[in-house]
Amino acid sequence: MKCPHCVHLNPEGIKLCLNCGHHFQDTNQDPNSLFYEFAHYVDMMPLKERSVEPKFHNIFSRVFRKHSELEADRLFIVGTAITTPKIEEVKETWPKPWLFARVFLIALIAFIGMYIGVSVFRNINFLPGLIIIGAFAVPFTTLIFFWEMNAPQNIAFYRIIYMVLIGGILSMLVALVFFNLLRHIINPITIGMVEELAKVITVIWIVRDRKYKYILNGLLVGAAVGAGFAAFETAGYALRSLLTGDVLNLYSTILWRSILAPGGHVAWAALTGAAFCKVQGDNNFELSLLRKPAFFLVFILVVAMHALWDTPLKGMSPFGHIILMASSWIIVFLMLRIGLKEIANKKWRIAYEPTQPTQP
Repeated sequence: MKCPHCVHLNPEGIKLCLNCGHHFQDTNQDPNSLFYEFAHYVDMMPLKERSVEPKFHNIFSRVFRKHSELEADRLFIVGTAITTPKIEEVKETWPKPWLFARVFLIALIAFIGMYIGVSVFRNINFLPGLIIIGAFAVPFTTLIFFWEMNAPQNIAFYRIIYMVLIGGILSMLVALVFFNLLRHIINPITIGMVEELAKVITVIWIVRDRKYKYILNGLLVGAAVGAGFAAFETAGYALRSLLTGDVLNLYSTILWRSILAPGGHVAWAALTGAAFCKVQGDNNFELSLLRKPAFFLVFILVVAMHALWDTPLKGMSPFGHIILMASSWIIVFLMLRIGLKEIANKKWRIAYEPTQPTQP
């Protein structure tokens, strides 16, 4: 099947071009649906600069389409020395992720199976799996979304697993060190400061060698560390509920922390990771980078949102948490747009800036 857009030869039976992503068959979308009405409204919102246009309904347009195993396989081979594209080959348009929805569906089916094993067959051997899958399902799904949105495609999937596991546990251990030092002044502000500082220290440790220098890389690395932190924390709270014999609280803990997970640790760590990569760029790491407003203001904003999240104010849960989650993702999409514009600017400089003459 030859793609009419890029003339790439594709295997028979696939729906999307493996090179440019062109859809070979038109889908019948109901223009009167609430989703597309809302998406159209978002697309019509005025923006000062339209070089990288965020088409809201286009971002999720491939979620409900059929995809072959070959398309999924192609996603998992990116990021190696052979498969990482040159910056000139990277598309600066908004990616169209879809794999994250399949990952969530698989995790949901697995969790339901574990739930049946516990509640119907009364087999406690299913409890560890139920806690692990319940804790990791939504954070990992959100991470896959960030991975698909990483337009440079320069981070291999096995590196993502490393960042989730090692980055997640390392950030928790760093947080425990800070909590031990500040054990006499524990409050929502210090909790937010300690946990966000622990995560950003871990992110900086991962990206310090400048291999992951793009803003979109910072979003992905931060999301990986935040996903590990969130999943391990949820598993700990669920285990506490189980040890007290309160099974209903176990399910409630997993449910609510899963619903709110995308707007918590994952999004916050992604934002600080993106902010740090923005100020570091192609430079070596220096402590002075942390004082730059582009990073420092984002970090303070994230700490403030975390502190508000933990504040025991009446009405904060769940409506306040939902508002904070929505606010976090507004900033995430703004950072995604900045990251895509960064790719476009780098491509422009490579293509049009004059090269320096070689000295004899």
